[in-house]
Amino acid sequence: MTRGVSLVEKEADLRRLLVEGNKGEPLRVKLGVDPTHYDLTIGHAVLFRKLRQFQRMGHKTVVVIGDWTARLGDPSGRMEARKVLTAEQVKSNAATYLDQFFRIVDKDQTEVRYQTEWFDTFNLGDAIKLLGFKTVAQMLERDDFSKRYKSGIEISLSEFMYPLLQGYDSVALRSDVEIGGTDQTFNLLVGRDLQPIFGQTAQQILTMNLIVGLDGVKKMGKSLDNYIAMGAPAKDMFGKLMSLPDQTMRSYFEALTEIDTEELDEFDRKMTEGSLNPRDVKLRMAREIVTEFHNLAAAEEGQEAFIRQFSERKLPTDIPDFQLGSAKNVVDLIVEAGLAASNNKARELIKQGGVALFPEGASGNSERITDPNYTVDVIDGAILKVGKRNYLRIKA
Repeated sequence: MTRGVSLVEKEADLRRLLVEGNKGEPLRVKLGVDPTHYDLTIGHAVLFRKLRQFQRMGHKTVVVIGDWTARLGDPSGRMEARKVLTAEQVKSNAATYLDQFFRIVDKDQTEVRYQTEWFDTFNLGDAIKLLGFKTVAQMLERDDFSKRYKSGIEISLSEFMYPLLQGYDSVALRSDVEIGGTDQTFNLLVGRDLQPIFGQTAQQILTMNLIVGLDGVKKMGKSLDNYIAMGAPAKDMFGKLMSLPDQTMRSYFEALTEIDTEELDEFDRKMTEGSLNPRDVKLRMAREIVTEFHNLAAAEEGQEAFIRQFSERKLPTDIPDFQLGSAKNVVDLIVEAGLAASNNKARELIKQGGVALFPEGASGNSERITDPNYTVDVIDGAILKVGKRNYLRIKA
């Protein structure tokens, strides 16, 4: 149960609840989610898998859709206020979020609740009362608030409301345990502080270590464009996992697979002494994780495609076609084809040497494109490579 866990607040109390039970009732294990995007990353699955563990022990998962707080904007771990969403955007994202959530968590053992159930009836007096439970000094203890305050970066009063609203969710749901990432520790503790004020037993807090993104440094996130989408095709997911720095493998194994700690220790020992190639360990990691999100057959196909493309230096066999009516600037082509999120990203890839053209298709040699002003001509069958894994075949 402690695998991948960063902190358990009052661990002895949680152990007692798990061993002795909760007066014959299953524990209510809460996860609050703000549906700020339609796409989830495999980083989200770290929390979902922990919920599944609780379910296998017979406990109840309570997932709170933050249809109020998502419109407010979570300041956690940010140096600026988050973009505020409309109610319609939140509703649309929530539907997609739950579809992906239930790929891992058992729907029959899950209670889905929406903040509007209790916050839509809140009045100004209720909000002021809630604000009275925390001081400005206590709020500034949050690392992100503290940094922004010291840097002279504005903090809106609505952002101070966010932890209190999230904390009140625990009161509304009478949660016994709340889980979240390490960046949510402050918010989770606010819920624990509020419950006794409302005559409830303080919830136990369990925070999970967050996996880093493809850069191997920063937390995986869509805003940093260093993520692997939970719904990514198996081959794409496999290739991205293989691009991770070697030092990230242990954390990915622990967070997203069931491989025993003893076996992971053996991998580390053999890699250190040089008797095991890290590439073989990474292949095992990618195969296990892709199987978790797809199935074994898809994972094996992903591995075969990776070995074909990178070990044998062959191009993929399933390159998508792109209809090109006339010559086009390479930056515009890359963005239009969806191979880069913006013109700046495309130019950065070109400057890093990550863009090449195969004028004669798969049978010919490549020409590296180093000039962002380069014009791609309409050559039927030519292949454009963008980054390590993305290709398109030009069709006149």
